[in-house]
Amino acid sequence: MVLASASCLAQRQHNDTLNVQRLDEVVVSDSRFELKRENSGKTVIRITSQEILRQQGKTVAEIINDKSGIEIGGSRGREGAVLGVYVRGGRGRQVLVLIDGIRVADPSSFSQEFDLRLLSTANIESIEIIKGAASTLYGANAATAVISITTKQASRKRASLNVETSRGTNQTVQDQNYNLASSYNGINLSGTLDKFTYRLGFSNRFSEGLSALVTKKNEPDIFSVFGTDMNLGYQISKSFKINIFGNQTKLRTDYDESFGLIDAPYQFKSEQKRSGISSEFSYLMGEMHFNLAYAEFDSKNISNYPGTFNGNNYSIDLYNKLNINNVYYTIMGLSYIKDQTKSASLKDFTLLDPYANLVYVSPFGFNINLGTRLNHHSGYGDHFVYNFNPSFRVRTSKGYLKILGSYATAYITPSLNQLFGEFGANPELGPEVNKTLESGFEYDIPHQFRLSAVYFNILEENAVIYNNLTQSYLNATSTIRAQGVEVEVQWKPIEKIQFLGNYAFTQRKGDLGIRIPKHKVNASLGYEVSDRMYASFDYSMTGSRRDTDFSNFEDLNLPSYSLVDLFANYEVWPGKLRVFIGISNMLNVEYIEITGYTSRGRNVRAGINFSL
Repeated sequence: MVLASASCLAQRQHNDTLNVQRLDEVVVSDSRFELKRENSGKTVIRITSQEILRQQGKTVAEIINDKSGIEIGGSRGREGAVLGVYVRGGRGRQVLVLIDGIRVADPSSFSQEFDLRLLSTANIESIEIIKGAASTLYGANAATAVISITTKQASRKRASLNVETSRGTNQTVQDQNYNLASSYNGINLSGTLDKFTYRLGFSNRFSEGLSALVTKKNEPDIFSVFGTDMNLGYQISKSFKINIFGNQTKLRTDYDESFGLIDAPYQFKSEQKRSGISSEFSYLMGEMHFNLAYAEFDSKNISNYPGTFNGNNYSIDLYNKLNINNVYYTIMGLSYIKDQTKSASLKDFTLLDPYANLVYVSPFGFNINLGTRLNHHSGYGDHFVYNFNPSFRVRTSKGYLKILGSYATAYITPSLNQLFGEFGANPELGPEVNKTLESGFEYDIPHQFRLSAVYFNILEENAVIYNNLTQSYLNATSTIRAQGVEVEVQWKPIEKIQFLGNYAFTQRKGDLGIRIPKHKVNASLGYEVSDRMYASFDYSMTGSRRDTDFSNFEDLNLPSYSLVDLFANYEVWPGKLRVFIGISNMLNVEYIEITGYTSRGRNVRAGINFSL
C-alpha cells in the first residue's frame, strides 16, 4: 500500500521525490518497466521513501510486516531473533529478495533464504513487494513474493550528508525498566561530480537486555549488526552508464537452547560480502542491461551443535527492454546463477535461464502480461515456468476500476544444504513446483481513495520438508494448498489526514502450517499536525495460529493479540534537522508471538535525523 502524498515537513527535504509522486503512480517489479499503476495486472505494494522516513527506528522486517498477506515471525521479539518470512501461507524459501534488481540469497543457509537482519533502512530508498509467482521474470524461489529493494541514489549536490541516530528501551511486559538498551546509527555521504557519482554508507544496530527464550533466569542476550555500503557510478555517455557497488555486513546474535528452553551462552556469527557491476545502455526505443554480482556468506554457530557454513554465489543477468509506442513492452534475457557451499566437500549447482516477457497496454483498457522461462538446472535438467496475467481497466469520473486475474507457475530446487549439508541432508530430493491463481479488483481515485481485494489460491507439490522422526529432509507426499483473500484500503478524507488499512485471510491445508495467522489486520491513521509535525497511530491484530513447542514437539494453538503503536516527528530546522519518537505496544499487552520465545512489551525509541 502506498502513501499517496507526503507531509509538508517531507516536502521541504524531498521536493524532487514529491513532485514525481504527485503524478500518476508507477510500479516496476511486476514487469521491470515503469508502468502506470492502472496498467499493471497486480496490486503491487510500494513502500516509498516518505513511508520509511515516517517509521524511523523500525527495522526493515518490522516495516514489511505491516503489509497485507505478510507475516514475519520474530519481528516483534528480541532483536536478533531468527526471522521467518511467511507470505500468503508460504515459507521463506518461496520469497525472493532483490537489491537494485539483483538476486540475493545465501546458498549456505538451510532454505537458501536471504537474512533480512542484514538490511538497514539507512541506505534504502523504496521497497516494492509483488505477491504471487514471479519466476518468469526473476527465476527460482520467486513463488509467493518478490521483495525488491531500491537503494538510495547519489545526491545531485557535490556533497550531501545524512545522519540518523536513535536510542530506545528493550524490555518485556513484566520488566518495564526503561533502560536505553537499544541503539541505531546510520550515515550516508553522497554526491555528483560532473559525470561521476558516489555514495558511501555505514549503519549499526545494537541491543541487549532481553533473553532470547523465556526461561527461569532470563539472562540477557546481545545482538549487533554492522554494515558498510559503497556505490560508484559514471555516465560514460548520454546513453551509457555504469555502476560499481560493494557491501559488507557483520552480524552477531546470542541465543539460548530451544530444546528444553534453557539459558545458554550460544552465539551465531555471520558475515556477508557483496560486490558487483551494473550497466545500462539506452537507445531509441529501449535499454540493454547487464548485471554481474558476487557474494560470500560465512557463518559460525557456537553451541552444543556447532557448525560453520560457507557459501558463495555468482549471478549474471543480461536482458533487453523494448518499448514499442507505449503499447508493447518486451523483455528478453538470459540469467546465470552458480551457487556453492562447503561442508565436508565443495558442492555447487548452476542455473542457466533464458526468459521472455511481454506486456500489452491497449488504448481501450485491456492489458496483458505474459511470459515464460526455461530453468536449466545442472542437476535437475529443464523445467518451464510461465505466467498469464490479464487485466481490464475502466475509467470513472474521478479515477479507474481495474479487474485483474493471474495464473503463474514457479519452480524451487532444494538448497545445497538440504542436499549435501551436515544436518539431515538428502541428495535424492526433488524440486518443488508451485501454481498460483489470483483474481481481484482495484478501485482508485488518485491521491484520495484506493480499495483493492484479491483472492489467491496456491498449490505446492513435492515440497521439501524436514522430518523430525527421520531427522532428514524429504519431499512431501501430500499436496499443500494455501488460499485466502487480501483487502487493502487507502483513504485521504481531508488534506492533512490519511488512513491506511489492510486485512488478510489465509488458510493453509496439507501440513501443520505453523506461525501463519488465519486473520491479520493492520491500520494506520496519519495526521499532519502542522507544517513541521506529523503523527501516526497504528493498530495491528494478529489472529490465532498453530505453533510447535520444540522442547517437547507438542503442537499448540496460539491466541490472537492486538498491539497499538504511536509515532511522531517534528522538523526543528526545515530541510535539515528533525526529531522523532515512537512508542510500540503502547498498552503493554502481553502476548506470545512464537512459543517459548521472548516478546517485547511497551518500548520507547527517540532519535534525530540530520542532513547537510
